[in-house]
Amino acid sequence: MFSISELCCMFCCPPCPGPIAAKLAFQPPEPTYKLTPADDTNNKYNLQLYDRAEWQYSEREKSKIEAFFTRTSRGNLITCTYVRCSKNAKYTLLFSHGNAVDLGQMSSFYLTLGSQINCNIFGYDYSGYGMSGGKPSEKNLYADIEAAWQAMRTRLNISPETIILYGQSIGTVPTVDLAARHEVGAVILHSPLMSGLRVVFRNTKRTWFFDAFPSIDKVAKVKSPVLVIHGTDDEVIDFSHGIGIYERCPKTVEPFWVEGAGHNDVELHPQYYERLRKFLSVELIK
Repeated sequence: MFSISELCCMFCCPPCPGPIAAKLAFQPPEPTYKLTPADDTNNKYNLQLYDRAEWQYSEREKSKIEAFFTRTSRGNLITCTYVRCSKNAKYTLLFSHGNAVDLGQMSSFYLTLGSQINCNIFGYDYSGYGMSGGKPSEKNLYADIEAAWQAMRTRLNISPETIILYGQSIGTVPTVDLAARHEVGAVILHSPLMSGLRVVFRNTKRTWFFDAFPSIDKVAKVKSPVLVIHGTDDEVIDFSHGIGIYERCPKTVEPFWVEGAGHNDVELHPQYYERLRKFLSVELIK
């Protein structure tokens, strides 16, 4: 990932977290969707998916997706989608996706996920992803999820205790940041990372001032119940990160270690949906 010269500069003249974050995390794809105004108010938009979004359902099913823009504290307009999967859903997932996808590519999965676990799904694209303005950065990640949270609270009137924060891969970074500042119904961390440098240098034991994504230092402040999910053969974010995050969380349930799974196939495991249903319908009620 880093050249010898870059590594020397990192420790002799450490950079700010921004370059590390960009190097490690952000791979926005070519947009797989566009939004067109649904009315003259510019409050609601129609979601048009390109072929590369690989939509797996009918046009009728797509009508369950409400799309709109919201503005972050850093001035970027970001895309949001609200997927109404169930009329009697108790919870809504605020889903922060991985680093190389956008909302178009996630739309089919959101509908499947919500239908399988009886939840509605709120998704958003990070700054610089999809139709969202601005550029990807660590600071924008935190502003993006805060704007999504505020949209859920004010536009959709969703109560905090019914919001489940779900972060996948790089999406666990803004998820942990938000969960450390707001108490929610619960938190799901899917293939989390402890920090940026720890991904590159697995023996790193402390958080340096120039590190990026220091979730390991924030997760102890999370007061909500946490489910940690990680593949034991993860080739991108080592399994040890999941263990480290789990051990630092003050309020965890039994983790879901997926034997033999890598970074991008955990949700294909036959027990994936079963474990989520148990978390939502059994462990959160205790």
